[in-house]
Amino acid sequence: MYEQLKEQFIQADRPYTEGAVDVFEQVISVTESKKITKATLCMTALGVYEAELNGEKVGDILFAPGYTYYHRQLQVQNYDVTKMLTESDNTDNVLRIYLGQGWYCGRYTFENKCQIYGEHSAAAWMLTVEYDEGSIVYTSRDKTVAMLQSPYEYAGFYDGEIYHADVLRKTDEKPVPYEGKLPEHMEDGILYTKIQETVPVKTAVKHGDVTILDFGQNFAGFLEIDPAHMNGEMLKLRHGEILNADGSLYTANLRKAKAETVYYKGTETEKYRPRFSFMGFRYVELSGVEYEEGLLTGLVIHSQMERTGFFTCGYKKVEQLYNNQVWGQRSNYLEVPTDCPQRDERMGYTGDGHVFALTGAYNYDTEPFLAKFLKDIRYTQMDNSEGYVAPVVPARGPEGVGFMNMLGWGNAVTILPKMLWQQYGTTRYLQEQYDSMKTHVECEIRHMGKGLMSRKDLWIGPSLGDWLAPGKDVKYMAMHNGPVSNAFIVNDLRILSETAHLLNKAEDAARYREQLEKTTAAYLKVFVKKDGTMKDNYQGAYIMALQMVIPKGELWDACFRKLVEKIREEGMQTGFFATEHLLPLLADNGQARLAYDLLLNEQCPGWLYQVNCGATTTWERWDALRPDGTVNESKMSGDNMVSFNHYSFGSVGEFYYRYILGIQPLEPGYAKISLHPFIDRRLGSVEGSYQSRAGEIRMAWQVEGDMVRIRCSTPAPARLTLPDGSVRELESGAYEFEVKAESGI
Repeated sequence: MYEQLKEQFIQADRPYTEGAVDVFEQVISVTESKKITKATLCMTALGVYEAELNGEKVGDILFAPGYTYYHRQLQVQNYDVTKMLTESDNTDNVLRIYLGQGWYCGRYTFENKCQIYGEHSAAAWMLTVEYDEGSIVYTSRDKTVAMLQSPYEYAGFYDGEIYHADVLRKTDEKPVPYEGKLPEHMEDGILYTKIQETVPVKTAVKHGDVTILDFGQNFAGFLEIDPAHMNGEMLKLRHGEILNADGSLYTANLRKAKAETVYYKGTETEKYRPRFSFMGFRYVELSGVEYEEGLLTGLVIHSQMERTGFFTCGYKKVEQLYNNQVWGQRSNYLEVPTDCPQRDERMGYTGDGHVFALTGAYNYDTEPFLAKFLKDIRYTQMDNSEGYVAPVVPARGPEGVGFMNMLGWGNAVTILPKMLWQQYGTTRYLQEQYDSMKTHVECEIRHMGKGLMSRKDLWIGPSLGDWLAPGKDVKYMAMHNGPVSNAFIVNDLRILSETAHLLNKAEDAARYREQLEKTTAAYLKVFVKKDGTMKDNYQGAYIMALQMVIPKGELWDACFRKLVEKIREEGMQTGFFATEHLLPLLADNGQARLAYDLLLNEQCPGWLYQVNCGATTTWERWDALRPDGTVNESKMSGDNMVSFNHYSFGSVGEFYYRYILGIQPLEPGYAKISLHPFIDRRLGSVEGSYQSRAGEIRMAWQVEGDMVRIRCSTPAPARLTLPDGSVRELESGAYEFEVKAESGI
């Protein structure tokens, strides 16, 4: 497929320069004597492109062709441009292509490397014009393709853009054929990044020679500039998430990313917005011109997804936290599940991705997004020398496991397909990912019993453990990650053995079930004392052991009691992985009040602490902003690591949907539904919904005196558990109940 398109790649005939944007132009002649029946532009690029036909953007995709593992795969777009062509003997149609470097060869990753996937950006297109009789194909290799002087002085994801509006003139330069390596697979894209909504300026405050603009919401996107409102020739925009104490823009957490837009006004009146960059920001510093209404508009971007979950409640701080995690997803579901949208990183971390995946699948229909990410995992894994799934996908290139084994990250390969099955009712991803899951688990098995700290049937080695747990730095976790890391291996073995059984792979099912039993036994021997104490005595170790390893029984009960004691003594002290499971684990085992206490805690560490600090998204660190008002700029690999828009701790959204609203699947895809809200009068009234594959599920409850009123609707058979413990079997329909509130609610 697309073999002919592979032969059409062209590039600028000049040495590589970071931030360069090439502009190609082709005249398309269409006569009135022939009637056009259809015109299609088939296009892709090694880099990032935007196409214009007669001055109008083709399609609504941003950063086409999209981010994939370019060593193996490249996406292709097909646009219907029939109505964009002018049928006239006197008017030429002009196809213009803007080509940036993007992820392919622009500056990318926290290492700030260039030319990661290739040495030079290149583009290929075929414009097919069909007539009543015959067709004409215009390609990028045609001699009619010319080059224009680029209006971009610089364009890149991290530093932003420098744009000169009037610089777009013909040159003597001609494109040349691209002779570099092409990916083996050129395929239709699955989903794309698009502009979602606008955000107006909330306040504009003069601060010396600049103006500080507050958009009232931290988000991923960029600003659209209307030159009609410019009272000067040049403006500069600097983006940031928070302000310094003196009201100036804080940018230290951007590290090497400039996150700037510099725009030079020309005679054109068209609005400008970045084509090849995006920022993560709430605040913008404007210089060069005075601000006036209409000059700037915020544009929110993320991968296309349909909203499926909603929640409101009477406790407004709790509602704000819910909104924060939604905005965290919107800011970081951009081509791949990224870590943050603002600094010099924005990479597809597998660990962060699976931690938030279930919450994300309630907020939005994420099946297409995660289907694309699982494909990225498969292609990336092909170039791993050990068949291991990398902590970052798409990976930067062929690699192995590395000194840090990063257990807990690549385990997304098993966690995501199972979640998609439960949430959307399809075994497609278990089937498609099966060989990938198996290859990854076989790598884990090969590493068992090896190394200086080896233990039979376990993989002991340096890793990050329960990442960013308070008081547990990299040095500590490198030596004490074992119970967290190996809990993921146990979980992998369980999912793989169950999947093999589901897919009728009896031999595999038996093999991985046997290894599951061995690794579970080894885990209990090495990490858990007989009285239930974890030998590595931190909360994340307890939670991951209880959630993924220890069978229900006396040892489980003892370990759970130890966890509850620690929480009551220490407060919440969990990192990325354990936080997802903390509140559900408590609520499911008789400690719902404690779960709510943690949710409502306003001290640091705590979610509502962030809300009290004015957060509009969840933070990377519990103490990203310390109680004394300073930013936590603790060094990590020589630089700070603090994001105010990072969704991992937003996995608390799972508790909102599955416990506060009580909406869970009893059967995959919500063919049968569990409705079991956990009531706490401190929230006041609660209402929410989830658009499942079976239809919309709604839940509302309110505590009034000693009574609880519940209203719910279900599209499929459901089991409703009421606050008094009684259970009702429901058919599809709407219901209302009023029961006595249990003591302690």
